[in-house]
Amino acid sequence: MSPNRTKPHEIVERALELSTADGCVVIADEESSANLRWAGNALTTNGVTRGRTLTVIATVNGKEGTASGVVSRSAVTAADLEPLVRAAEAAARAGGPAEDAQPLVTGTPASPDFTDAPDETSSAVFADFAPALGEAFARARAGGRELYGFANHELTSTYVGTSTGLRLRHDQPNGTLELNAKSPDRLRSAWAGRATRDFKDVDPTALDAELAVRLGWAERKIELPAGRYETLLPPTAVADLLIYQMWSATARDATEGRTVFSKPGGGTRIGERLSRLPLTLRSDPNAPGLESAPFVVARSSGDDASVFDNGLPVPATEWIADGELARLTTTRHTAALTGLPVSPSFGNLILDGGGEKSLEEMVAGTERGLLLTCLWYIREVDPATLLLTGLTRDGVYLVENGQVTGEVNNFRFNESPVDLLSRASEAGRTEKTLPREWGDWFTRAAMPPVRIPDFNMSSVSKGV
Repeated sequence: MSPNRTKPHEIVERALELSTADGCVVIADEESSANLRWAGNALTTNGVTRGRTLTVIATVNGKEGTASGVVSRSAVTAADLEPLVRAAEAAARAGGPAEDAQPLVTGTPASPDFTDAPDETSSAVFADFAPALGEAFARARAGGRELYGFANHELTSTYVGTSTGLRLRHDQPNGTLELNAKSPDRLRSAWAGRATRDFKDVDPTALDAELAVRLGWAERKIELPAGRYETLLPPTAVADLLIYQMWSATARDATEGRTVFSKPGGGTRIGERLSRLPLTLRSDPNAPGLESAPFVVARSSGDDASVFDNGLPVPATEWIADGELARLTTTRHTAALTGLPVSPSFGNLILDGGGEKSLEEMVAGTERGLLLTCLWYIREVDPATLLLTGLTRDGVYLVENGQVTGEVNNFRFNESPVDLLSRASEAGRTEKTLPREWGDWFTRAAMPPVRIPDFNMSSVSKGV
C-alpha cells in the first residue's frame, strides 16, 4: 500500500465521525489481484491490480420506522469521504421505512488486527506455480496437445465499522485455475479447474496429465440420442447445481409459497427427507481450506441478506442433515416473519455423503453410463420445482463395463437439483472443487461425485 494512501481503518473511522445519521455502517474493501493467462502452450499476459471500494450505510429513524440509504464508490480517498457519507444520508432520508429495519448489531468482539494494514497479493503467489506451468507446457507440446487457460489470485481485506462500536476485519484469499487442453485440430477439448487459497496445492503438470487421458478418450466419437442415462456427476457439476439450489433456499420465499421448498397448503418443507442417501449439506466459515467471513458482510438488502445485520456472527450451519431439509436462509427480519431460526447466508458450501470412493472408482463400478466433465449456461425454468436447464461441456464420455470407451456428443439437460438429490443412488468422497458455471461468484466448495440412475438429457447439443 502506498505510504501516502489513507489506511482502511482510518477511512472507516473518519466516515463514522462524519456521519450525522441515527446509525451508520461503513465497509471498506481493499482488493488486490494477480493473474496469468496462456494460449497455445505459452504465456500471453500477466498483471497485478489494486483497488478500494467503500460502502456507507446510513440509517435514519422516523415516525413510521427506520430508513436506510446505501452508497458505494470505488477509489475513495479522504477527500471523497464527506460527499459519500452525505449521499448515503440523503438516500436514507429520501426513502421510506426499510422493511428489514432492525437495531444495528452490537457485542461482536473486535478483530485484533482491525488497525493493521491490508493483506495484498502479488505475482509472488505464482513463484512455484509458474515453473510447474512451464513444465506442463513442455509436456503438452511433446504430447501433441495445446494448453489454454488462466490463473487468478485475489485477496480482499474487508473492514466493517459501525456506530454501535463494531470493528471487524476479514481477509479473504481466493484463487482459481482453469486449464483447457485441445488437440491441434481443435476438434477435441478437455477442461479441468481448481480452487485454491495460495496456489501451493495445485499442480498444473498433474492436471495436464489428467487432460491428456481425456483427450485420448475423445479419439473415439460415439453419437447418442437424447434420453435418460445413468450419469456420474463430478464434484464441479454437483457444486454448480447445489449452489443454485442454495441461492433459491430463502425462508421467506418458501413460506410465501414461491419455491420448491414451499410446503403445499402453507409453510416450508423443513423436516422433510430430500434424499435417501445420508447427505449433509453444510456451511462453516472455519472449514479448513474453505475459510470465509465469520460475520455478515451485507452491502445491500434482500431476502437472503440485510444491511442491518452487518457484523452478525455466522455460525456453522447444516442446511440438509442426514438427508432431511434442516434450515433455510434467513436474516433477522425474515426469521421473525417466518418463525424460523436466524440463519445467515453462507460463504462456502460442503456436501458430505459418507462415501469413500473416488470418481475413478465409481467409473470402475459402472456397467453402462455417462461421465460428465462439467455443466454450463445453467438457467432456471420453473422456480416452483427449481427445474434447471443447461448444457454439458468439454467432454461427455461413455462408460462400459467399468471403462471409458469414447466421447459422446454434448446434451442439453433438464433437471431439478432437489429432485436429483431424491434420486441419487451413490455419493463418493468429498473433495474441494471449482464450480465451472459459478466460479466467477462462488469458489469455496467441497463436493463428492454423485451417481444419478436416470439423468435427463433432454436434447442433443452441437456445442463443445
